[in-house]
Amino acid sequence: LAKYPEIKALMGPDPHLKWIVSGMVFVQLLACYLVKDLSWKWVFFWAYAFGGCINHSMTLAIHDISHNVAFGNKQPKWNRWFAVFANLPLGIPVSASFKKYHIDHHRYLGGDNLDVDIPTDFEGWFFCTPLRKLLWVFLQPLFYGLRPLYVNPKTITQMEIFNALAQFSVDLVIYYFWGLKPIIYLIAGTILCTGLHPISGHFIAEHYMFLKGYETYSYYGPLNWLTFNVGYHMEHHDFPSIPGCKLPMVKKIAAEYYDNLPYHQSWIRVLWAFVFDDTIGPYSRVKRHCKLAKAQ
Repeated sequence: LAKYPEIKALMGPDPHLKWIVSGMVFVQLLACYLVKDLSWKWVFFWAYAFGGCINHSMTLAIHDISHNVAFGNKQPKWNRWFAVFANLPLGIPVSASFKKYHIDHHRYLGGDNLDVDIPTDFEGWFFCTPLRKLLWVFLQPLFYGLRPLYVNPKTITQMEIFNALAQFSVDLVIYYFWGLKPIIYLIAGTILCTGLHPISGHFIAEHYMFLKGYETYSYYGPLNWLTFNVGYHMEHHDFPSIPGCKLPMVKKIAAEYYDNLPYHQSWIRVLWAFVFDDTIGPYSRVKRHCKLAKAQ
């Protein structure tokens, strides 16, 4: 920032994010209507091939919103409520809990019992063969959902209760008018496409130590178009208040800081290496002891 103060101008809300997210919610509601009379095999096909891609993209929109880039830092409640709205196509409530734990991920990256992004000792011990690691990738949504309850349980917040009530109310309305298939379409898409799916390579690409001494990696490929530039992950951790749409500008402005760092060229290749490379697995994360920050 001292060398490139113009980066400060990139901080702030993304004026387009709320409209993009609203359009994605509308598309998924329309899809719910279209799948209500399909056979089950086509419900699951479209959940994986289409709806799940949108839902995975929506989880990354929620990630951006958790950094208050939808309405800015001066409107934190608007951002939280909008995240609940963005959550609706996922079928299950996640946005409020994600916000609560994601703050710790940035504040205590790799922190033992603080950063719940770190796999547990059991995960590292058991999922150590190609077949087991493939199963772990498939079950990623389960571990991401349950791991916080074991590693760092926190008191349920009012926003989490509101998130759940809003989500299940909309689920019931969809079920009342269109039946069970649209609900399965939404939830199956969320689970399948945050598990064994090309886009899910970003979960492993971001912080698994493929090269010793480097714990955070970026990816600059075309899948960033579907994921709100989450691939620009080194840039994001340096400047979490900059929305995803502007992260490429960070790399362009401060190229000397990023061009010589290792990065991933393919999330599919990341998944392949994770499963079949014996040197990489759930243990391939930096874990450190962090002191709790003082309450403000």
